[in-house]
Amino acid sequence: MAVQPIRLFGDPILRTPAQEVVDFDKELRKLVADLTETMRDAPGSGLAAPQIGVSLRVFTWWVDDELGHLCNPSLDLSEETQDGEEGCLSIPDLAFDTRRARRVVAKGFDMHGEPVTIEGSDLLARAIQHETDHLDGVLFIDRLDAATRKEAMKAIREAEWFGEPAPTVKVSPHSISAKWL
Repeated sequence: MAVQPIRLFGDPILRTPAQEVVDFDKELRKLVADLTETMRDAPGSGLAAPQIGVSLRVFTWWVDDELGHLCNPSLDLSEETQDGEEGCLSIPDLAFDTRRARRVVAKGFDMHGEPVTIEGSDLLARAIQHETDHLDGVLFIDRLDAATRKEAMKAIREAEWFGEPAPTVKVSPHSISAKWL
């Protein structure tokens, strides 16, 4: 397990839909461990693989002392919504009220390929939706109304970290094979 650099707004991988997980192997288990350690170190409520430069449909969450992960998620969302402050480790130190479904039923697989169903509401529902968006190349600022999104983009452009180059990884700890591309 190792803490990995978190990709920041502007890195193209954050806007690229991730590939389905097809191999539930040692490499995937290491990726889940790295995501978990990086998320907890940040600290954050969730972290998706693209945020550490790996284009696979897997994320971790840590909400109300519940730690988990999900591969290849599909979501069923409630019609009831919630507004709440939302931030992102890839857009540091900024948070904006964002509308999300209040409840979610997420289906997918664990790192061993076993089917998993997660039911959550409020903060857990928000985290699962936020991380699944990352897997689709969507950032939470995309869900803001026009005026708030304009305010968010201004704050991003003024942030100290904005425009910094993406981290250079000499040797990735996760193999990238053609089946993942």
